[in-house]
Amino acid sequence: MPYALRARRAVRETVSGLPREFWWLWTSTLVNRLGAFVATFMALYLTLDRGYSATYAGLVAALHGLGGVISSLGGGVMTDRLGRRPTLLIAQASTAVSVALLGFMHHPVAIAGVAFLVGMASNASRPAVQAMMADIVRPEDRIRAFSLNYWAINLGFAVSSMAAGFIAEVSYLAGFLIEAGMTMVCAILVFLRLPESRPTETVKTAAASSQTTAAASEKTAAASDSSVSLGTVLRDGRFMSVVGLSFLVALIFQQGSIGLPVAMGEAGFTPAEYGMAIAVNGVLIVVLQIPVTRFIEHRDSRRLLIISSLLAGYGFGLTAFAGSVGVIALTVCVWTLAEIVNAPTQTGLVVRLSPLHGRGRYQGMYTMSWSVAGLVAPLMSGFVIDRFGAEWLWGLCAVVGTVAGLGYGALMRRVPEEEPAQPRESPEPTEPRKSPEPTEPTESAESSEPSGPAEPAGLGPLPGP
Repeated sequence: MPYALRARRAVRETVSGLPREFWWLWTSTLVNRLGAFVATFMALYLTLDRGYSATYAGLVAALHGLGGVISSLGGGVMTDRLGRRPTLLIAQASTAVSVALLGFMHHPVAIAGVAFLVGMASNASRPAVQAMMADIVRPEDRIRAFSLNYWAINLGFAVSSMAAGFIAEVSYLAGFLIEAGMTMVCAILVFLRLPESRPTETVKTAAASSQTTAAASEKTAAASDSSVSLGTVLRDGRFMSVVGLSFLVALIFQQGSIGLPVAMGEAGFTPAEYGMAIAVNGVLIVVLQIPVTRFIEHRDSRRLLIISSLLAGYGFGLTAFAGSVGVIALTVCVWTLAEIVNAPTQTGLVVRLSPLHGRGRYQGMYTMSWSVAGLVAPLMSGFVIDRFGAEWLWGLCAVVGTVAGLGYGALMRRVPEEEPAQPRESPEPTEPRKSPEPTEPTESAESSEPSGPAEPAGLGPLPGP
């Protein structure tokens, strides 16, 4: 009984204190992933149902990924210029329409073209989601918020992956239409429940209380917005180093769905055995994401990024010595732990390095590193396995993980610490009535905006208001 009480208290502490808007955004993410059927069965749909070759299926997958690369930057620019809410509405409505359209395409050129559009539309919402989350969640709660969002993504994907098999047996078209419908539900949720969170909007709302300060702030906001361009992002050497390191880590994690099934197939394992091994990844994320988040929430992000990079590299590296499904499943446990730690910590670092009025562009560039890794990883793993063997691929993963870990160690020495701000912000709930804003004058870029989302203080319940 005491254990049950401790567990309930731990869950309550994990989900409490986050703004109501966050939970609507979280719910939208969960619904979106619950309906993510197309990515799961696209290859089977093209080869088994439509009768196309594996080469053509690979081409369609590459075009889908290329669309995601392009829209990562486009979605980031839209997020800063149009706002988070309009970008989410456009991206999700476009995804719903293009996914439904894809189900009715028969000509190979039409299928390839619409798959490219689906990749563009579905990936365009990611910078907006991450930027909105950074806008509405206080700095000290962001690791927890990103972890909960990542947990929702994996929970939804685990459920949709299982459901996709049953739906495909009935009708592939039904899968396309169900995903389109659930994505449209997400767009409706955004339209009805999520206000705009772009910093310029917060400035305008503040204008009601003091016109003179607001006028000056709006000028500064407009100047800041126009000064942040994609060129600004590319010239930001420290941030682009993070993007490069993120690309290396993403290359490693991509091997779980690309290099691992090929290597297991060549070693004589069956698809069912690969399914059993990779299922450990989803189960562990769903089970461990929340407790691990509580453990890492206020720990040194430099150490977390170094450790997660090494765990990822050597977790895959150990696969070279695995001769059974059980041992492979143990290696999956190692790199899954790295994934659980790395995902929210990395996203939190991106927010820390992003200027307030350029979060969309910065998040878009970060998202692009994963999209590009999704294009490069299949080529890299196929070449290495064909020319040198799977053992070399796993050894290369260990090397890449080591390089990424050393890179984070060197880079994070030059990143200003965020920890000192937490003691000042933690007492904030005790004195909001006296001075809601002046308590944090030193953190102009990070702390000016939490005053907006921090207003809904009595937020405890989970997302279903």
